Amino acid sequence: MPPVQSVSTMASAWTARLELCYTGVVHDVMRAMGLKNFTLPPELRPIMPERRLAGPAFTIRGKVHVGADAHETLMAWTGLLSKAPSGSIWTSQPNDRVVAHMGELSAETLKNKGVRGCVVDGFVRDTDFLLDIGFQSWCRGFTPRDVVGHWLPDATDVPIRIGDVEIVPGDYLVGDRDGLIRVPAAQIEEVLDGSERAMVTESLVRKAILDGVDPQQAYLLHGKF
Repeated sequence: MPPVQSVSTMASAWTARLELCYTGVVHDVMRAMGLKNFTLPPELRPIMPERRLAGPAFTIRGKVHVGADAHETLMAWTGLLSKAPSGSIWTSQPNDRVVAHMGELSAETLKNKGVRGCVVDGFVRDTDFLLDIGFQSWCRGFTPRDVVGHWLPDATDVPIRIGDVEIVPGDYLVGDRDGLIRVPAAQIEEVLDGSERAMVTESLVRKAILDGVDPQQAYLLHGKF
């Protein structure tokens, strides 16, 4: 059995901090930094909107192979599950909108390995089971169809594109009820520091508003709204 891979201690610390941030403030900080194309398509939705998801991306890319051998597709799929490191987010560009690219047994496997959840630019299935085990899954929809005889992976740990967003292996994702954002790994600490400062400032603005301060005055006082 291959050894269980996991993200670094530093990545785990950044993940913990990022999971305490909400996407609105992360977005505003990244916009102020001049970054672009970091908000994933709003059609991607979580099965548990109340649960935040954050962590580094383990990327998967694949394509349709209609009529592929059933055994070949299952060997390739289970091989993918073996590669996903603990502490990561399964992040897939399957280039397919026909079959499901996450399901019960796969989610059970990944969760048992410590994978934090999945982001699939396509469909998932066995949704009741995913909810029961608490495996957060972002997707475009649902179907009972599976990958057998239809789809094969191209590569893992390669750059992928979802909508206008390029996700490089190790980039961070953060998602909540509002949507999903990609944070470049090279700038994660700067984004985290800025987001944490912004949340403190927003708390001051919120207090001022609740104390009856005019919203424009509150903005001018704290420089944020």
